[in-house]
Amino acid sequence: MRKISLVVLSAILLSSCVSKKKYVALETENGQLKSELTKTKVENEELEAKFARIQQRVDEYNNKINSLTEESNSKMVSVDGVVMSEDAKAQMRETLKNVPSEYLTGATTLKDSMNAAISYNIKNSANDIDESDDIAINVEETVVMISISDKMLFKSGSYRVTDKADAILQKIADVINSEESLDVMVEGHTDDKKMIESAAVKDNWDLSVLRATSVVKRLQNNFSVAPEKLIAAGRSFYQPLVDNDTEENRAKNRRTRIVILPNIDKFFALMAADQ
Repeated sequence: MRKISLVVLSAILLSSCVSKKKYVALETENGQLKSELTKTKVENEELEAKFARIQQRVDEYNNKINSLTEESNSKMVSVDGVVMSEDAKAQMRETLKNVPSEYLTGATTLKDSMNAAISYNIKNSANDIDESDDIAINVEETVVMISISDKMLFKSGSYRVTDKADAILQKIADVINSEESLDVMVEGHTDDKKMIESAAVKDNWDLSVLRATSVVKRLQNNFSVAPEKLIAAGRSFYQPLVDNDTEENRAKNRRTRIVILPNIDKFFALMAADQ
């Protein structure tokens, strides 16, 4: 009996000892979890506070942007679908005071009137170009067209601009540079005679295009015309002035036409940029 009692007692004591160790371990683990939870709560509160500060700054910036947008919109007006400031509109009306009334005949909108004003300025600048048998100036509404015979610019069958062309090209460049809001198309025109088979230039399409690009490059490189204003086009012999039935008529058809086009949208953009 004693032996049995001792065995039972030993088992109970051993069991109590193991449970206490587990208890201590669990208490330690529980303490660590509570510590981590407290740390996480603190970090979460800090993040929430930081987010709140950021959101406040975002709200402040949005309020400033909305305020500036409202202020800007209150100073803008729409003219023929183009949005501009009141100051720009007033400046354009001031510009129109210097334009003779006959130039504004038929203008039904402010945009039409400004187009006419630009045309008037171009025509005044073009007055320095003397017309002759080799140079013709034609104005249709707001477009100025300057036609130059090929002998003023090139040698026969060549697309290289001669030095003697510089005098007329300088005057044309002065006209182009006098107004920022212009587009300029340089058109090459030929007669209907075929090229010599051994020639470097194969046909009249090539010749007309090469002559146009040569003039464009000359205006850009020698006379500081902005390249973004320039357009080069070749017409071959398909838009003759007269029939290609005589040598004299063929000479009339061999020409370079410079078309000066007011760009009214660009003008409005420039006006707005000046504010």
